[in-house]
Amino acid sequence: MKYIELKIHASKQGVEMVTELLMRNGITGISVDDPADLQDILDKKNEYGWDYIDDEVKARPDREPVVKAYLEDSEEGREQLQHLKIEIMKLKSQEMEGVFGWDADLGRLYAEAEVVDDADWKDRWKEYFKPTKITDRIVVKPSWESYEPEAGELVIELDPGMAFGTGTHETTRLSMALLQLALTEHGTPEDSRVLDVGCGSGILAIGAALLGCRDVLGVEIDPDAVMVAKENVAGNGLEDQVRIIEGDLTKGLEYKADIIVANLMADLVMLLAGSCAEHLTEHGVFISSGILIEKRDTVSRAIREAGFEITRVASCGEWCAIEARRKQ
Repeated sequence: MKYIELKIHASKQGVEMVTELLMRNGITGISVDDPADLQDILDKKNEYGWDYIDDEVKARPDREPVVKAYLEDSEEGREQLQHLKIEIMKLKSQEMEGVFGWDADLGRLYAEAEVVDDADWKDRWKEYFKPTKITDRIVVKPSWESYEPEAGELVIELDPGMAFGTGTHETTRLSMALLQLALTEHGTPEDSRVLDVGCGSGILAIGAALLGCRDVLGVEIDPDAVMVAKENVAGNGLEDQVRIIEGDLTKGLEYKADIIVANLMADLVMLLAGSCAEHLTEHGVFISSGILIEKRDTVSRAIREAGFEITRVASCGEWCAIEARRKQ
């Protein structure tokens, strides 16, 4: 099958704005190639780094970040491509007009596109996805790799497919670390109910179950990701503990959790915060991530206004995660 691969060259600052632009336009098949992430790993800035970095990737440390999106090679897809190119041009014009502040630098915002065969890109990322330790207890292992766990390690076998969540991104690591800590502090993980909003590949939901939770619910708006998450749950033998459903955040959901974890984006976290209280038990914990550090205060304010108190903030690279508890 043929697809249109759209590449947008941007700065570190521009990557998030381009990604948000694409998502607003209904594009969910997005990937980001940011050399700064690689440098953090090579510099050992993260507590847990990748076990493997391909030499071809190391050889290009000075390349600029690139956001990639995939569209159908059809008349509708080509119309969508032209629309997106215009939107990118508008974004660059807004930057030059000072809409985002005169010190804003979104990069070139140069967009290029080519038609590719899905065999050329669909599985290419597998070359760089190796067993990765993301907390002191949790290891994420791709389904096609072998791994011998050490004493005390819990292994998530994962095939993310086209869903977000391999465990290598800072936001996933932060979410899992705070989730593990919250379950430890709760004392009895087996009695805890966990709601994973925007579960993607199901990695956090699966992690919660491996950490002892017997009742975990994952909600995801993308039907393809729902299918992938269900397959990953089954692949880890956790169908009795984890359910995955299709849904838009918590809309229409009747479920009370002791812990809600949401690895989303800043705007979605703020939107979700208002409805979290009604889906949490009396002493419930709300863990949110996918938040750039520069937006930490804005998101924290929205969480407080929703009736929570901030109990912990963790950061990694340019990202942070926020733990909050319902006010008593």
